[in-house]
Amino acid sequence: MTIYAPLDAIPPRAPVASSIASLLTAPILPTLLRLAIPNMIAMVGSTLVAVAETSYIGRLGTIPLAAIALVFPFAMLTQMMSAGAMGGGVSSAISRALGAGDRDRAATLALHATIIGLCGGLLFTVMMLVFGRSFFALLGGRERVLEEACSYSQVLFSGAVAIWLVNTLASVIRGTGDMRLPSAVLIGASVVQIALGGTLGLGLFGVPQFGMPGVAAGQLIAFSCAAILFVWYLLSGRSRLPLDVRAFHFERAMFLDILKVGAVACLSPLQTVLTILIFTKILATFGTEMLAGYGIGSRLEFLLIPITFAFGIASVPMVGVAIGAGHVKRARRVAWTAAAASGLTVGLIGLLVALAPSLWVGLFTRDPGVTAAAYSYFHWAGPAFVFFGMGVSLYFSSQGAARVGGPVLASTARLLIVAIGGVGLMSAQAPAWTLFALVGGAMVVFGLSTAASVAFVRWGK
Repeated sequence: MTIYAPLDAIPPRAPVASSIASLLTAPILPTLLRLAIPNMIAMVGSTLVAVAETSYIGRLGTIPLAAIALVFPFAMLTQMMSAGAMGGGVSSAISRALGAGDRDRAATLALHATIIGLCGGLLFTVMMLVFGRSFFALLGGRERVLEEACSYSQVLFSGAVAIWLVNTLASVIRGTGDMRLPSAVLIGASVVQIALGGTLGLGLFGVPQFGMPGVAAGQLIAFSCAAILFVWYLLSGRSRLPLDVRAFHFERAMFLDILKVGAVACLSPLQTVLTILIFTKILATFGTEMLAGYGIGSRLEFLLIPITFAFGIASVPMVGVAIGAGHVKRARRVAWTAAAASGLTVGLIGLLVALAPSLWVGLFTRDPGVTAAAYSYFHWAGPAFVFFGMGVSLYFSSQGAARVGGPVLASTARLLIVAIGGVGLMSAQAPAWTLFALVGGAMVVFGLSTAASVAFVRWGK
């Protein structure tokens, strides 16, 4: 029995019904690519911001560079939680409501999501302002490095609400199948962040040089402007899901619909950051050259995330609308198509650098020891990139289906393999290449476990 008919009864904006119907009826791969490309461009913009900020901070000196390395895992965590994890939960709930033909519920969910975003930002602000110094000291920050890390963190996380609000409202709009506007706004925010961060941090154009706090202020101002723009857009009636704050009424079930996906999904980025920290700590015992070689390899892995994110987040509204409309088979086809596209793209890049690592490594170093370490990383981990791309994409698709438990457990398995296996190899004084093989093996387990959870877990009611 199909429940496609209620879509025709959604009043009174025809474009909304048309856009939702297209997610249910249009060819899967072309639609997926149309939704993914804007996200990919936006994520590339975010990557360029990271490169630009590193360049700015590098001009400030070695100590600021060391300081930003301490703050980076926490900055990455708040972005991953707000945009990918909780953001996926928001998009999932809204798309499922629209797929079921209930636009009023979708609008109410959007307002509840905004409250969650505000609370998430406040939580990070309080946590980092109160415990930030302790976190950085635990990671090895001392003296001037610790002070610089704290000065950057205090400015950045004082505006964590803006970061969470931007990513939450972008997820609301993505849940309607509109990927272009969020991407355009995020690209604009990236441009503003690069311009302001450089100007305030380095003291360009006659502006006083504020150093690390100035670089952080660039992101704070850019995201605050983006948050204001999103709020205006949603309240103005121009979006596919216009919001009416006056009609808002608190419903516990709305929070639960978002949090049952988003809160559980937040465990995955937390595990990802822990995996990186633990492995970096273990690898540091093998010497500076080995750590630097891994850094070059993991930098490419970081740059591949926009591809996996783009396909994955594009699948969320397609899967969510299909689940809401009762089209479970289509939802699964969307998930597997996105996983294949993501895995194939990332896998080809991984295979290329595994066979010819000099194409990437040669861009960063000529040091024989560092080069050998980076080559070893790509030889062992590169062929496993296909499983990483597939697993991340299916993680997002599972959010659309509100069945995220399996992918989170797959992330747990990856964390345990790296942590327990890494400590065991270090204790046995195994050669460094075994650690890189361990990383590749953990990616394989993550990808296959996530695929198994999608294949064998029941989707739909």
